[in-house]
Amino acid sequence: MLARVFLFAFLLAGAVQADPAKWRVEWPETNFAQSAVADWSEIRSGGPPRDGIPAIDAPRFLPASAENRIGEREPVITIELKGGRPRAYPIRYLIWHEIVNDEVSGIPVAVTFCPLCNSALVFDRRTPKGTLSFGVSGKLRHSDMVMFDRQTESWWQQATATAIVGDLTGTTLVALPGWMESWADYRGRNPDGLVMDEPDFNRAYGRNPYRGYDSARQPFLYDGALPPNGVPPLMRVVRVGNRAWTLERLREAGTVTEAGVTINWQPGQASALDAGRIARGRDVGSIRVQDGQGRDLPHDVMFAFAFHAFWPDGVWMHSE
Repeated sequence: MLARVFLFAFLLAGAVQADPAKWRVEWPETNFAQSAVADWSEIRSGGPPRDGIPAIDAPRFLPASAENRIGEREPVITIELKGGRPRAYPIRYLIWHEIVNDEVSGIPVAVTFCPLCNSALVFDRRTPKGTLSFGVSGKLRHSDMVMFDRQTESWWQQATATAIVGDLTGTTLVALPGWMESWADYRGRNPDGLVMDEPDFNRAYGRNPYRGYDSARQPFLYDGALPPNGVPPLMRVVRVGNRAWTLERLREAGTVTEAGVTINWQPGQASALDAGRIARGRDVGSIRVQDGQGRDLPHDVMFAFAFHAFWPDGVWMHSE
């Protein structure tokens, strides 16, 4: 019931026509004269207002060995940067907060998750205009979260890490290696690693407010073109640059090496967008993407419709 009410509110809000003139009341510091958006109707209200989904700015961490609330198969976003202790950011928190502003190995990072696109990405928050901190605007474009920076109030597309409205339009953040895997896999590999502690908000952590979403026929708040070649819009794909591999192909193959990358799939990670409790979601497996030297590469495991929306000329890596 909670999921249906939540998504109905999203759909109702999304029907409101986009109008920058109306947005200026809520966004007085945003420069709407600077924009890469040709059609403002692409940007919709997602329901919550600015900061209605509160980003986390000062995350606390526990030793992985001290955490006992997270299910073995629950997904976490892992960061393992040279010179620092590995960190896990549980999706049970990010599904409610979507952005964590943190610092890892001396690098200011934004750890992000967009539930409607299943897009989990890590960015360096440093730009030529200084270090930024990010919040959730409450807006969506092609069903993907629109972030905003608190320094210039420019709007940023989460899926592409690029500013699309405001003074920083055209600026792109540097993506950092990060990946989604099960809590058990992270903890087993990093017994001395860290895990983000539960935030001090009144949220039903561990529950999925988007129950059944990744089994739907159509994405919510999206009316753009659907993927080619009969690829279901809510099928997960692994995006590396402008190329996409379907998760089904990777599940069948286990390992695929082509286009200069090696992609490994292994079972054990629950879908965060399936069952009412994240820990009970069906097994979608985990992905690791590396180059020829075994170095982890930035990538995304997103829904096919989102890949096609933001990379309409992207390359679909189907098996021969």
